[in-house]
Amino acid sequence: MAEFFDALTDEHQRFIGRQHVFFVATAAVDGRVNLSPKGGPSVVPLGPDRLLWLNLTGSGNETAAHVLEQNRLTLMWTSFEGPPLILRVYGRASVIHPDETRWDECVAKIPATVGARQYFEVAVESVQTSCGYQTPLMDYREDRNALAKWAEKKGDDGLRDYWSTKNAVSIDGLPTRRDSR
Repeated sequence: MAEFFDALTDEHQRFIGRQHVFFVATAAVDGRVNLSPKGGPSVVPLGPDRLLWLNLTGSGNETAAHVLEQNRLTLMWTSFEGPPLILRVYGRASVIHPDETRWDECVAKIPATVGARQYFEVAVESVQTSCGYQTPLMDYREDRNALAKWAEKKGDDGLRDYWSTKNAVSIDGLPTRRDSR
């Protein structure tokens, strides 16, 4: 059933490209484990051992806080359409913020949409597939545009204020580096 790989195969990379939703899990040394659903075309495999993920502004910023403290991260995709499969990528991540020189390099790979908060570059340590036999079949309709509309309404200054007041620390009080202007 479950199978481990040292890196992403070409088929794994194609599978990632076909999925509309994925999940991100992180944890600090102490405190809560964070598990977040993500969507849209925001993850790009950069080869068998690297992924790039564009993270948009949200109500919290737990992933950034956890990665800054200890950089472990797990990404998971499950097929809701087609043959059943679950794909997990275990790795180490680094955070890239808009004020950093690597930002433009990331934008060239995944364009920064309105509300772009940071990129995460993930060094793949291992990959696991499992059957996904119990995952339901579900039909994809469309991506939601509520976050983009919200971010457009806030504007650049409003987003920076939001980051400073709502995204500067995790729910466990860890810094996220999103309080800088």
